[in-house]
Amino acid sequence: MSARRRTSNRECVARCFQRDICMGDRIRVLCVDDHRIVREGIAAVIGGQPDMEVVGSAANGAQAVELFKQNRPDVTLMDLQLPIMTGLDAIGAIRALDEHARIIVLTTYHGDEDIYRALHAGAATYLLKDAILDDLARVVRDVHSGARPISEEVQRILAARTNNPPLTAREIEVLELIAEGLRNKEVAAALGITEETAKVHAKNIFNKLNVNDRTAAVTLALRRGIIHVH
Repeated sequence: MSARRRTSNRECVARCFQRDICMGDRIRVLCVDDHRIVREGIAAVIGGQPDMEVVGSAANGAQAVELFKQNRPDVTLMDLQLPIMTGLDAIGAIRALDEHARIIVLTTYHGDEDIYRALHAGAATYLLKDAILDDLARVVRDVHSGARPISEEVQRILAARTNNPPLTAREIEVLELIAEGLRNKEVAAALGITEETAKVHAKNIFNKLNVNDRTAAVTLALRRGIIHVH
């Protein structure tokens, strides 16, 4: 193929790309984060792409669901730690409205439980904020096209999770109360169980987390995203 023809082909592709954008084929993005400066930063990245536009910006999970109803974005960027309604609950609510909704979790949480719960709730992928400048635009395009790109780091974290026995819902409740500083007797009263049962739950938690005391259990659970301090 001649150099002139190759140049002509490139120009044709460029013209078609610009024509599609002008015809309104931009990827419509909803940004959800409780920090204004983060929302503005995300909007700057998205707004700087020729094939994308921000159609809404939400500061909490409930607002995110409402804006999704109003705007029906192509892709939603969702933080997990949100007021009023958590990002995890917002993902579930949005997916209940539209089972094909494409959601990217964009967060600072590295915990394996955070990642697992978000993907299980229906997120297409999980992106850590420290990779935002390099990966965000590419991942938005990939997810919009129907892909579910998972980074090597996230894959590694999820693979390690398979070696960790999961806590039951009751054990997580107990662990959350332990994190608040409650002793076994107080945990039992709060949950309406006997003190002996509370002790059994605590022992099971320690065994599953492979720790020897309450402080170590809480520290590990926070790091893995099993529980959060609000």
